[in-house]
Amino acid sequence: MAQKEPAAVRGRIEIAKYPRVGLYPGSFDPVTLGHIDIVKRAIKLVDHLVIGLATGSGKSALFSLEERVAMWQHEASQLGKDRATIEVIPYAGKLQVDFAREVGAAVVIRGLRAVSDFEYEFQMAAMNQRMNPEVETVFLMADPRNQAIASRLVKEIAMLGGDVSAFTTPYVADMLAKRSKERR
Repeated sequence: MAQKEPAAVRGRIEIAKYPRVGLYPGSFDPVTLGHIDIVKRAIKLVDHLVIGLATGSGKSALFSLEERVAMWQHEASQLGKDRATIEVIPYAGKLQVDFAREVGAAVVIRGLRAVSDFEYEFQMAAMNQRMNPEVETVFLMADPRNQAIASRLVKEIAMLGGDVSAFTTPYVADMLAKRSKERR
């Protein structure tokens, strides 16, 4: 009788009997290099990553939900190759934990830039844990090169005619330049 090869030799799909699904939620208005860095690192931890685009409570969006979905679809198309699948799904009017349950996520991925992010994220993780103890929150520290990048600041720079190429991709920078001209 022939001996079976170890799962690792047969391929990645066979290793994981139940693929691990992660959720990376946010408003992403716009997508920055910091967001992309977190996705690149998150796909090392999960087999399938859902980028969940929230409408953002209390935030004034520069881009529509549809535009932000298109932004992420463009950017994510190259990120998951040979590592994990990535799906971009908008969600509105739902709790993050309910959306995580809907997409089958066992883990919520959150990026931290500075200590100031931690207090809010810690409270959110604690509340989510109380509402659904089956979903864990994982914090990934921002790469030091991306710690100062915030969507709010990138928008402000673009709206004032500044160069945002150091903070986002060429595709998103072009979208920002066009939107900024429309608004000025």
